[in-house]
Amino acid sequence: MTPLLDGQTALVTGASGGIGRAVARRMAEEGAAVAVHCRTAVRAARETAADIEALGGRATVVQGDLSDEETCHRVVREAAQWGGGRLTALVNNAAVQPVQPLPGMTAADWRAVVDTNLTSVFACTQAAAEIMRGLPGGGTVTHIASIEATHPAVGHAHYSTAKAAVVMHARAAALEYGRSGIRVNTVSPGLIDREGLADDWPEGVRRWQEAVPTGRLGNADDVANAVVFLTSPLASWITGHDLVVDGGVSARPTW
Repeated sequence: MTPLLDGQTALVTGASGGIGRAVARRMAEEGAAVAVHCRTAVRAARETAADIEALGGRATVVQGDLSDEETCHRVVREAAQWGGGRLTALVNNAAVQPVQPLPGMTAADWRAVVDTNLTSVFACTQAAAEIMRGLPGGGTVTHIASIEATHPAVGHAHYSTAKAAVVMHARAAALEYGRSGIRVNTVSPGLIDREGLADDWPEGVRRWQEAVPTGRLGNADDVANAVVFLTSPLASWITGHDLVVDGGVSARPTW
């Protein structure tokens, strides 16, 4: 059976660990050559690339602070150059998630989150689309958003607002880039498990497990599988869509 992403070249931002690492690995398992982006965690990004190569895939590491527009363009350009001038898939995963009450938040605090979580999505997508629109078949862009785009949490005003904007950006970009053969979608995860989460936030994990219909936290592969689907030909007529991956928790009544 032909891998779903056979022949594709992908850039995954924020791929040194967590969801980004899982996405990079799954895309490689499905045949994509993957450029693994990191901001400062070069060793971890190299481990991700080594994991991919151990699977028999191709990977490289690209580094840069995506809160800077020119760096976004450089990172995309480097990934495409490594791919022989081709970039067929971009996954905008890089993000920060500080907890900070809205009263007392400064404009600088706000911008630090918005520039990393939203402006980087705009700049990387714009740069990637310029490459993809010249390729036969175009390409795909998938943003990692969050269910917090519609269900904000206390202390996450900047994060939730940025993620809501990411969802709308995907819809706007799908509208404007569609005729160039470029599909743009979002994946909105719920609570994704990580090492130490139950110890760091026991009350939150307990409340989630009680609320979610499937009875468990998500894992990074749940998100990665959704990204692979949206990137693959199986989703060739899907664009401007937000795929919620939350075990059904958003279906729970709030009253």
